[in-house]
Amino acid sequence: MPGGKPAGQRCAHLSPSMRCELFGQPGRPPVCSGLQPSLEMCGASREHAMTWLARLERDTAPGS
Repeated sequence: MPGGKPAGQRCAHLSPSMRCELFGQPGRPPVCSGLQPSLEMCGASREHAMTWLARLERDTAPGS
C-alpha cells in the first residue's frame, strides 16, 4: 500500500482466504517480512493470533 496501511484497515494484499498475496515476493514491505511469528503471538489457536494482531493494530494506530 503506497502510503502504508492504516491500523484497522484490511491489507490490500490479503486474499479472501486470509493469506498474504506478497508472501515470499521481493516487493513485500519490510514491516511485513519483519513480523516473525512466535508462540506468544500465535498461541494455540487462530483466535489467539487474531486477538494479538488486533491489539497490535490498536496499539500502532495514530493517536494511540
